[in-house]
Amino acid sequence: MDTLSVIFLSVGLFFLVVAAIGVIRLPDVFSRAHAVSLTDSLGAFLMLAGIAMHEGLDKNTLKILVVLALLYIQNPVIAHATVRAALRSGLKPWKKETP
Repeated sequence: MDTLSVIFLSVGLFFLVVAAIGVIRLPDVFSRAHAVSLTDSLGAFLMLAGIAMHEGLDKNTLKILVVLALLYIQNPVIAHATVRAALRSGLKPWKKETP
């Protein structure tokens, strides 16, 4: 059980690091929101699943599962609201300049 939880935690950490690199490297809010919403959901799911496996069956696992469910409901909504607010404020998606 501990080996599986370590694997889940490691893979989840990988996806969260990829999300952070995407935020730093990508050029505009639309690309960043896309990268973060996808990788953050998967990374957080794997991290919380790893923690739940490590904890075993008890009251803390139930709390972790509630946080996981709320995260899956809220993460796409937050990403959509962020991108919609950026569009309404007049930001344009980044386009590669051609020489």
